[in-house]
Amino acid sequence: MYEIPAPMLAKAAASIPDPAKRPMLYEPKWDGFRGLIAWDGETLEIGSRGAKPLTRYFPELVERLSAILPGPCLLDGEIVVATGPAGAQRLDWEALSQRIHPAASRVAKLADETPAMFIAFDLLAEGSEDLQPLPFRERRARLERMLAAAPPPLHLTRTTDDADLARRWLAEFEGAGLDGVVAKPLDDPYAPGKRTLIKIKHARSADVVALGYRVHKSGSGVGSLLVGLYGDDGVLRQVGGVAAWTDAMRQQLVKDLAPLVERNAEGQAVTGEGERSRFTGSKDVSFVRLRPERVLEVRYDQLEGTRFRHTVQFERWRPDRDAASCTYDQLETVAGYDLADVLD
Repeated sequence: MYEIPAPMLAKAAASIPDPAKRPMLYEPKWDGFRGLIAWDGETLEIGSRGAKPLTRYFPELVERLSAILPGPCLLDGEIVVATGPAGAQRLDWEALSQRIHPAASRVAKLADETPAMFIAFDLLAEGSEDLQPLPFRERRARLERMLAAAPPPLHLTRTTDDADLARRWLAEFEGAGLDGVVAKPLDDPYAPGKRTLIKIKHARSADVVALGYRVHKSGSGVGSLLVGLYGDDGVLRQVGGVAAWTDAMRQQLVKDLAPLVERNAEGQAVTGEGERSRFTGSKDVSFVRLRPERVLEVRYDQLEGTRFRHTVQFERWRPDRDAASCTYDQLETVAGYDLADVLD
């Protein structure tokens, strides 16, 4: 069995890099689980970005890829799940995240109902040959030869060296649930754990209401600020959190937010229970409730259902905004785009 390395990572950029300065190949940025597929001809293992084995959660991929792959290899790619009717499919993060479940029966049921796909975008080994020292242009060429006739659920990600087309992908493919574009230097070797790739994601801003905060893991200061938006029914819904405060800011926030803390008849701070993630397990998700009066502007990249897909970034306080005006209506609407047109 191949030793599964740490995956090569990407650093963020505000725009599509110019290929005239450095030869690049552009790819859609798939919104799923990073997966490294190790197939030795007998056993198939799936490793993750965080070194957590994913094999047991995707039995349908183990079965199908073992039959599809032409020989021993080590692939880098993304595990995704698509839902929706034909002609209007899109990536479904919630359906994908449900696969991380302790019960094998539940995993098997979901594998049948919402089977996963594997989108391959790099080839790290073929047979007994380690390809990581080779430049990406050579690894990509060999990947294309290997997967030229591969059937679903194995897909070869599309690429282009045309920066203008990559910009069009950035705008269009979001409608299919993708979250940006990745630029890969053609002359670089594979660099496990290094941020040598470039990711360009959607960046937008929204005015949201501060509705609570979690205490920092150190036990002092604000760890994350929970924020919300009002729906058409007038209900304030939690949509995400703001983190990454400096030590000084964490302490200052406790003082600044103290007048807004909800308190019971005994003067004690009222706490709530946040949504529990299958990824955090038994992690404490309680938070200090705030009266929904203070508005802040945040930067976000994508909406998933009724929540921000990733942690959002603090931009500034908005004392000029009334909390009741912070609704979903302000968020940009993304035109639908059929996932099948991205896979082709």
